[in-house]
Amino acid sequence: MHFSRRTNWNTEESELAHAHRERMQAGLPIADLTKSNPTRCGFEYPASLLDMLTDARALDYDPQPRGLLHAREAVCEYYAAHGVSLDPNQIILTTSTSEAYSFLFRLLCDPGDEVVVLQPGYPLFDFLADLDDVRLKAAPLVYENGWQIDAEGIRRTIGPETRAIIVVHPNNPTGHFAKPSEAAELAALCREFGLSLIVDEVFLDYGFGDYSSGGEAMSFARGIEGVPIYIVSGLSKIAGLPQMKAAWIVSALSPVTGPEREQAPNDAPNDAPNDALARLEVIADTFLSMNAPVQWALPQWLGGRAAIQEQIRRRTAANLAELDRGLAAVKLETAKLDAAEPDAAKRDAVKLEAVRLEAFRAVQRLKVEGGWYAVLRIPAIQPDEQTVLELLERGVWVHPGYFFGMPESGWLLVSLLAPEAEFSNGVATMIDYLGTNHGRNVTGR
Repeated sequence: MHFSRRTNWNTEESELAHAHRERMQAGLPIADLTKSNPTRCGFEYPASLLDMLTDARALDYDPQPRGLLHAREAVCEYYAAHGVSLDPNQIILTTSTSEAYSFLFRLLCDPGDEVVVLQPGYPLFDFLADLDDVRLKAAPLVYENGWQIDAEGIRRTIGPETRAIIVVHPNNPTGHFAKPSEAAELAALCREFGLSLIVDEVFLDYGFGDYSSGGEAMSFARGIEGVPIYIVSGLSKIAGLPQMKAAWIVSALSPVTGPEREQAPNDAPNDAPNDALARLEVIADTFLSMNAPVQWALPQWLGGRAAIQEQIRRRTAANLAELDRGLAAVKLETAKLDAAEPDAAKRDAVKLEAVRLEAFRAVQRLKVEGGWYAVLRIPAIQPDEQTVLELLERGVWVHPGYFFGMPESGWLLVSLLAPEAEFSNGVATMIDYLGTNHGRNVTGR
């Protein structure tokens, strides 16, 4: 049987997936520090949540390509809470952000065209690009006292076939919010090369510290003059409802005017906003994928988002603090050993313990501004896949960094969404393992 080259993936079970499945089937305990599905993390949802799917108006089939007006108006109200005024006609409803990306790839790219993505980043883009015959080009996020967008790194990836740049705001998994200065650099690149900017804002409401109360975490739906911007988001994260399959595209395009018009490519028309929306409407009309009950329920679900968001914020903040406490406690042990002057009988044992704990000097929880993940930098003494397998044997399940485009050694990722007791137990085991394992590798004992 002939299959399309675009689906020529390796579908064999990976060693990690196999080991995880076997442990699950054996009924052995697992502290799952990869959890990202809020419906399975012990949060409380209203008992009446599903009642909203019984609206009698959903019995009428009213195929609106952009989505029912009252649902799009609810999306506008969400952005109004972020200080952005939108017209419902700027919004196209989709069943998921994956579908939204697919619509945008079809809108912006011919087969073989390129889209720049920032890494570390979410691996789903690879599959979406394959299915839409688009090539991805990776540009690095850099870490220096916090994650940063490297504008020159992006510039080096842009070629004649590049059509768009994807930015996740805040990034998944690094939790980096694009700052106003970085947005300005992205805009300058888009104007210079005639590119569109696709911004994924599914985690926009989940900031830490200054970002939890707004800070610089502004939505790109505000628009940037002369830059075609498309925002994708949805209920999966905003309302903690991934199973409801409700998302959208916001077309935040502003015509090129003034001096910017003179610098824009000759083929950048001032009627681009209307043209883009007309084309997106045809794409959406071809699929008509969002069902009526979800569209009628969407305003209530969006309107009730505060309760689940508050639970998620409390959980992620508590788990991040627990992770930091665990790491800090070990570093304190290390400092005490440094200052100790043991007697001769105990000196060898203390030296061995000091070497074991020395590994923690190199364990670093990187700065995170938002989202549901924490990134750990660890000594790159073995492939991360081996580290993850050894942790799984101890009952802890974490992500290796290479899942998200990081190097194959030196990175672990943990989700901050797990129930607090499960997270605390998992972190304690992970920290003990890092000290024992890394000490053994350093000392050879």
